[in-house]
Amino acid sequence: MASLKVPVTSVDHIQGSAHAPITLVEYGDYECPHCGLAYPIIKRVQNHFGERLRFVFRNFPLKEIHPNAEAAAESAEFAALNERFWEMHDGIFENQEAIGLPLLFELAENLGLPAPNLRAALASQEFGPRVRDDFRGGVRSGVNGTPTFFINGQRHDGPFELEDLVEAIENIARLP
Repeated sequence: MASLKVPVTSVDHIQGSAHAPITLVEYGDYECPHCGLAYPIIKRVQNHFGERLRFVFRNFPLKEIHPNAEAAAESAEFAALNERFWEMHDGIFENQEAIGLPLLFELAENLGLPAPNLRAALASQEFGPRVRDDFRGGVRSGVNGTPTFFINGQRHDGPFELEDLVEAIENIARLP
């Protein structure tokens, strides 16, 4: 079974306590329809486990098949500079059917982030290195598609329906 090669650190995008007994890492692509299906499931998993779960999202844009995925990932990183990563992340997934530059600029404006600054950041690929670092870390960990999940450092190769993820987490983390 593949394992997570890049440990979770403070530079990651994290929801939940560093002391949580469960760490769920997702390598995801904002334009991937499967990631879009997983998004509400992860929200339910977070609700199910509450404070026992720490969730980490890492970028893995499959730009060859999803032409807007890299710009979406860079937009989320732009928002992170203003501590609005999760709002941008959620906004992109909740509007995935409209993904593209107009949506990204609209989301930025709605979050109080200047769209012209986002436009400049995308044009210069200011956040490209961060996105590529996540991608390379995923490749090192055996990620070859999205979404890919790691539970306490072990890759979850099963389905990502709510019941399957809950069961896998309970088995790996040995939770009651």
